[in-house]
Amino acid sequence: MARSGYEAGMKMMEELTTNAEQIQEQVLEEILGRNAGTEYLRRFLRGETDTKLFKANVPIVTYEDIKPYIDRIANGEPSDILLDEPVIQFYRSSGTSGGQPKLIPTTAELANKGAIFDTLLQSVMTKHFGDLDHAGKRMELMFTKPVIETPSGLQAASVTTSIFKKSGFRTISKLYTSPIETIFCSDTKQSMYCQLLAGLIRRDEVVTVGSTFASTVLRSIKFLEDYWQELCSNIKIGQISDWIIDSGCRNAASLILKHNPDLAYSIENICSCKSWEGIIRKLWPKAKYISAINTGVMSQYTAELEFYGGGLPLVSGFYACSEAICGINLEPLSKSSDVSYTFLPNMAYFEFLPMKKDCVTISQDQAQFDGLSRHESIEKKTNNEDTEPVDLVNVKPGQCYELLVTTSAGLYRYRVGDILMVSGFHNNTPQFRFVERQNVILSIHADKTSEADLSKAVTEAKALLDPLGIFLTGYTSYGDTSSIPGHYVLFWELKGKEGNNIKEVDPKIMVECCSKMEESLNYTYKMYRKENEIAALEIRVVKQGTFDALMDYYVSKGASLSQFKAPSCTKSMEALKILDSRVIGKFFSPKTPI
Repeated sequence: MARSGYEAGMKMMEELTTNAEQIQEQVLEEILGRNAGTEYLRRFLRGETDTKLFKANVPIVTYEDIKPYIDRIANGEPSDILLDEPVIQFYRSSGTSGGQPKLIPTTAELANKGAIFDTLLQSVMTKHFGDLDHAGKRMELMFTKPVIETPSGLQAASVTTSIFKKSGFRTISKLYTSPIETIFCSDTKQSMYCQLLAGLIRRDEVVTVGSTFASTVLRSIKFLEDYWQELCSNIKIGQISDWIIDSGCRNAASLILKHNPDLAYSIENICSCKSWEGIIRKLWPKAKYISAINTGVMSQYTAELEFYGGGLPLVSGFYACSEAICGINLEPLSKSSDVSYTFLPNMAYFEFLPMKKDCVTISQDQAQFDGLSRHESIEKKTNNEDTEPVDLVNVKPGQCYELLVTTSAGLYRYRVGDILMVSGFHNNTPQFRFVERQNVILSIHADKTSEADLSKAVTEAKALLDPLGIFLTGYTSYGDTSSIPGHYVLFWELKGKEGNNIKEVDPKIMVECCSKMEESLNYTYKMYRKENEIAALEIRVVKQGTFDALMDYYVSKGASLSQFKAPSCTKSMEALKILDSRVIGKFFSPKTPI
């Protein structure tokens, strides 16, 4: 970004955050002015556009509440049953965190907001890292999924696929190492191989390394561990492997792949080292940072990513979801545990439902489920149902809230599903940090274990592995009720820091991990364990590559690799079969927790 563009972007950010209250009022007035006459809002507003009437009469809703209207639009009814502006397409969520994929209407206006957001985000990044657009290329791993056409003829695609398919993206694709053909390859293995190949060929030009989520960056490193010798062979002889059969990938590779034995040898020398600590920095020595969402469910990958990054900053730049663009991290060099997002008052109308339970900031090790994550429902006992939502500028520091969004695209007082804590203000606009999620994911007998409970327990248990030089690279869970009493099962994938494949684990350590997890779970769980209403917790260690196979399964079912988040609780029987088929060890807690 040129200096003039950077200065204009930062000026806009200051104006937005200074005038947040007026801008929010204007956003809501514009939404009601357009959409008050829709079938949905007429039920509550009778055609009126008064904002006070909106807050008094329009209910707080979940996706299931508005799904019938979205389904009608997808099936061919006019979009004005929900919004005035024509729907141009649907964003399709992955469905890995909440079950079934969701269709979120999008409009031309939202696309324009996306362009403004890009300007603001790039201004912040330029402020901290300089103008990288003219310094080199970005090795951003990008993947797409086939677009689905609804009965109405409107297309449905993941947010990332939609972004990559825009004509504007093709214009800026020259900023990236990945040829456009490799991004649109439908075979993720061929796409990954060719994108890594391009990144290695241009390794001396790379100024950033990244992907949408930290898990995808790690997936690429694991892929590189398996294929670096073949990639070096391709570079050495100047010819792509025969198994790359996608014509777009082969043609794109042929344009950049030349006989270069010196480059191949230099990459071989790096990759053949016993330890891959700092491998990203070694392979791409000019990289300034690793760009990937590393908060929320992605924070479980932070330690491993730091290991491979060799000191490169991990930058979690923004907070957005299929429903709305929400905020930007104005301090991209902050630690994952300290990341706060400054909300953008021009992107949507934001409200915040105060949470009844006390809000406590969680540390980096505890923060495995903060960030860009979502839940199906939040237990009513954590909400203060007697308290009305508050506006963006009226939130209080240290208080927890559940986020509600109202957009011009037909979402009104919509529960996004994230719990946020106000960490501070930038000018007159609040900054938010994500805190533990309270949705119940495991339940046996009367015990209800939340993602927050599970996150804390896993964090404390995996600390026992650190002195052994072992990473927990992925985990998920389920409640096994096939026997009486039922018990909780955790699937853990482990990896040595020296790169060695963990074929066997010390049973004593794993039993200690089981016990540590039980000690860390809530009082109700411990009570039912003592009464033998719940059996001993079990950890099943799986082969390396198991969570890659799990990702492949979800991708085959329609999830986008760019947006995939491993589920903390697995309900799919097919997914459980994949996990169980790769178990190499089973361990149980030997004693009832105190």
